[in-house]
Amino acid sequence: MNNPLYDNLFGVHVKNDAPFLYLLDGQIITYRKFLVKSAKIANTLIEMGLKPGDCVAIQVEKSPEMLNIYAACAQAGLVFLPLNPSYTVDELKYFIENSEARLIICDEKNKKDLKIIAENHNTLIETLNNNSTGSIIDKANSAPKYFKTVARSKTDLAALLYTSGTTGKSKGAMLTQANLLSNGNVLMSEWQFSKNDVLLHALPLFHTHGLFVATNVILAAGGSIMFLPKFNLDEIIKQLPKCSAMMGVPTFYTRLLADDRFNKKLVEHMRLFVSGSAPLLSETHIQFEKITGHRILERYGMTETNMNTSNPYDGERRAGTVGHPLPGVDLKIIDPKTGKELSNDEIGQIEVRGPNVFKGYWKMPKKTKAELRENGFFITGDLGKIDKDGYVHILGRDKDLIISGGYNIYPKELEEILDDQAGVLESAVIGVPHNDFGETPVAVIVQETEMVPDLKIINNNLIKSLARYKHPKKIILVDELPRNTMGKVQKNILRNEYKDLFTN
Repeated sequence: MNNPLYDNLFGVHVKNDAPFLYLLDGQIITYRKFLVKSAKIANTLIEMGLKPGDCVAIQVEKSPEMLNIYAACAQAGLVFLPLNPSYTVDELKYFIENSEARLIICDEKNKKDLKIIAENHNTLIETLNNNSTGSIIDKANSAPKYFKTVARSKTDLAALLYTSGTTGKSKGAMLTQANLLSNGNVLMSEWQFSKNDVLLHALPLFHTHGLFVATNVILAAGGSIMFLPKFNLDEIIKQLPKCSAMMGVPTFYTRLLADDRFNKKLVEHMRLFVSGSAPLLSETHIQFEKITGHRILERYGMTETNMNTSNPYDGERRAGTVGHPLPGVDLKIIDPKTGKELSNDEIGQIEVRGPNVFKGYWKMPKKTKAELRENGFFITGDLGKIDKDGYVHILGRDKDLIISGGYNIYPKELEEILDDQAGVLESAVIGVPHNDFGETPVAVIVQETEMVPDLKIINNNLIKSLARYKHPKKIILVDELPRNTMGKVQKNILRNEYKDLFTN
């Protein structure tokens, strides 16, 4: 095959006049129209001197043209590097330097700040605004409509995605053509997507979830996307009747549930709701099913692997779990000290292997060797277990494990009990330094809108449920938990904020 990624996801639609993108202004962009624009951009990129294997960094607001550039990079054999629009200039300096990007595409308003960085690293710079204007579009308008697809192999690098970097410098995960293609095809089949589906897309495009899951699944199926620039509650409610499926993060669903307009009648035609990127509270599962009759499908993935597991489309979708390993994915639970594979219901470190697993970390051979075993298993850094029915449970990050007085404490175990208490909306348990125990658990909880939690009752319930050493030494009430752009709780921020609770 000439170019597996482009040929399978994009090239098959060159003559397809079916809708690909529905825009909020009423525009309908067909597959054929979309791919003509992508080919013009591919011609433009090559005319600028870019060669197969070169990296294109893009930091812009979500737009259809950003997808065009993704397709153009795939067709021209270039490496696509999407960057969060909220990154500062200092952060971008590191990404541009580290990735050795040959071109950066940015919003016009950021060009002045980025121009100096680009010049210092011999990097070209073009602009793309969220209103479909910009220098890259101006140049593409006069480019040929046809572009000869560049030959690439399944092992060639297709994308570079940087991890969040909560502990040190961000790492660039190298994703191959095969990595991206495997997930698109598998998830299309597992979640039963077809050309008749219209996916409500309010996720960002700089992240695996919105780009390499949501978009690639629709491309693989030949379906359509209701394209929203961002999450907007009013727009979501307005557009849901036109859609058959939705992918989101937990905050999408909690905000919908808090709105009286969101009811069973509004979504009675819907086929599927998917949640990921952060754990979904059991309470949200229950409330969502009660109001809509739908059970949210939760799955598990990460930057380095795309998707690893999923609850079943047909079958029991269990709250508090992320389902079973996807076809072609091997998943095991390992004792991090001994390397021994653990039995059902034993807690350990999750390792995965499959066509979805990345090639390694860009320019970090030692880090790659430390986390990617010779047998192909990737050490995820997540703690979990597999129950007797084969469902995978995520119990937190390895770095979140609390060792207090020599005893292991798994935050998720505490959080599940705390989240069930009256007046508690959600919780986060962290380990903080302690003079006697080394570290000790602290619970940070967000109260429900109309009910103040009774801490005395909560402590009494913890005494009944958990061994004494697992009890939090302190419970702190806050208005909200710090989260990243994908809704994950940033425990590193909490640990830093409360690090002196017991040591001063």
